[in-house]
Amino acid sequence: MEINRQWLLAKRPSGMVGPENFKYAETPVPVPGIGEVLVKNLFLSFDPTQRGWMVDQPGYLPPVNIGEPMRAGSVGQVVESLHAEFSVGDLVQTTGCWQDYVVVAPGQGPMGLSKLPPGVSPEMMLSVLGITGLTAYFGLLDLGQPRPGETVLISGAAGATGSVVGQIAKLKGCRVVGIAGGSEKCAWLQKEAGFDAVIDYKNENVRAQIAHHCPDKWDVFFDNVGGTILEDALEHLNLRSRVVLCGGIAGYNATEPLPGPSNLMKLVTNRSRMEGFIILDYLPRAAEAVKDIMAWVASGELKFQIDLQEGFEHIPATLQRLYTGKNFGKQLLKIADPVSV
Repeated sequence: MEINRQWLLAKRPSGMVGPENFKYAETPVPVPGIGEVLVKNLFLSFDPTQRGWMVDQPGYLPPVNIGEPMRAGSVGQVVESLHAEFSVGDLVQTTGCWQDYVVVAPGQGPMGLSKLPPGVSPEMMLSVLGITGLTAYFGLLDLGQPRPGETVLISGAAGATGSVVGQIAKLKGCRVVGIAGGSEKCAWLQKEAGFDAVIDYKNENVRAQIAHHCPDKWDVFFDNVGGTILEDALEHLNLRSRVVLCGGIAGYNATEPLPGPSNLMKLVTNRSRMEGFIILDYLPRAAEAVKDIMAWVASGELKFQIDLQEGFEHIPATLQRLYTGKNFGKQLLKIADPVSV
């Protein structure tokens, strides 16, 4: 009899999340009911927001409970179906969590259940066409509203979202400046992703380099980091600029709340706007983003990086890679290959 391997949330983290926050378990494979399907997870997605789901406080999604499988997006294969629209062998995207098998139905969970478009790989579905790609697309275009000739500044620029933000901004005729950590990531952003300039926050003074690379200041700041990076950026905003708040990875594993920017009055004097968003609000419009992104990828105008780890036993350690800066591009983990049906 097959088992369902799981990684459960064992205790809520204080400071840096680590393997000690999770516990390995084995349970029977679940059985689908009428209108449900049984999915075998093949690939798991790792995203900075997962750290927030471990905290016992209200958020845009309920926290993961102690003793529950850790929540995560996934691509899997249908192995049993009691739903007319899904067949055994279908590749699907869902919220599969850290386990081998999950029972799910359309409309269930944060991501529901959807088939992968023909010709789209699991890796592509969980990266540039998944939550990170959609976040970049709608966050920049709907909230940032970039115009040709404007300067777009991006923190966390080498991440799965930030790197796509910058390339879409270039496609829209903007000048793009990224903030990333380490020479390898900075080089990729300039040579492969086409950024106009990149600031290495690990080795350079960010505030001074923003002034250097944005001599006419910036018009859109897409912020994935928060903390002192946000404060540095606010020193150089233009009249009627837009700040898009996507994430705050600088504070996700902090033991105390980070101090807020001391220069928020810059927004007032420059008549600027700062707005946060959650991509779940845009999922009904996902098709329009997927259409554009697929076209840009096919034409070679949009490039993306995958950091692929393998092995069920490495799941907790793979999450930690996000917060130590080890990942280069979208962080995924492969559990198994799909089978031919």
